Amino acid sequence: MVPVVDLSRHAPELVAQYLERVRQVLARGTVLLGPETEAFEHELATWADAPGSVSVSSGAGALQLTLAALGVGPGDEVIVPAFTAVPTASAVCALGATPVFADVDPTTASIDANSVDAVRTDRTKAVVVVHLYGRPAELPGTDLPIVEDAAQAMGALERHDASAAVAYSFYPTKNLGGIGDGGAVVSADADLLERVRRLRVHGMTQQYVHEWVSQNFRMSEIEAAWLRLGLPLLDRWNEARRDVSTRYRAAAPGLRWHADHERHVQHLCVFRTSDRDRTRARLADLGVGTGVHYPLALTQQPAYRHLTRRPCPEAEAWASECVSLPCFPQMTADEVDTVAAALATIHAEGLA
Repeated sequence: MVPVVDLSRHAPELVAQYLERVRQVLARGTVLLGPETEAFEHELATWADAPGSVSVSSGAGALQLTLAALGVGPGDEVIVPAFTAVPTASAVCALGATPVFADVDPTTASIDANSVDAVRTDRTKAVVVVHLYGRPAELPGTDLPIVEDAAQAMGALERHDASAAVAYSFYPTKNLGGIGDGGAVVSADADLLERVRRLRVHGMTQQYVHEWVSQNFRMSEIEAAWLRLGLPLLDRWNEARRDVSTRYRAAAPGLRWHADHERHVQHLCVFRTSDRDRTRARLADLGVGTGVHYPLALTQQPAYRHLTRRPCPEAEAWASECVSLPCFPQMTADEVDTVAAALATIHAEGLA
């Protein structure tokens, strides 16, 4: 079975270098907020062509701290797309604010600008735009602060100054995957980054002096060491993902593919089918593993559906039809051929 992802193959060429860096970290005795973290933040900002970045413990933490740095708190509302991973909404809830769901575009699955206007109220303090599956989303024209959730889109964005901040995730399956968890905030706003930097350490401005209420959102030195090694390879890995997706689309151009884009980094290669269970079963018969990202829109999630104010039919349609295919840089040519042939087969059989 061709796996959707196989982390055992991830960057074996980096292991020897990494073990040496871990030895250095342990020899220094500084395992948090040390030279590896500082160097990674500098290298990430240089890669993004941005003035600065702050590393944190997760992508959800990056979103939460960015919103907190923008002043979002209890009683406020933040507009989020109704079709996204739950952490996009949970980051808002963690601040005591309310996520307000906006419907998405039927072809891109990105937040719909008209839906943003429809759900805005006098309590709305920000909008989160998710670059879902690795495809750059169009930012809505609004005077509200925009936070970009680029957890799945590292390498897809041309600019990091078009919004208040960009939040990244280094969860192991991401395009730049870590060995544990991690995230980062990239922004052109030096004051916002400084607030995030303080908020990640319990709101502390100097030793044991806390000016904001917050928790621990630190990244470890050994995580930063791994990410420093992977960052220079990210463009190559993203290009490998694009090559896999191109092969699939050429083999079955008639499938209802997630809208492509020249900067799509193919974190997930997704198509839609009206009979998902049968389609996935047939692909499994042909030796292809699949996933579903995501089976429920936020309007359907048990913990969040009570927050729904307006119907989000496009988001729920995506949730009912999306199928994710194997797409990662270390796939073999034979595996790509197997998936491509299977896609051509299911399309010929009228399954998708």
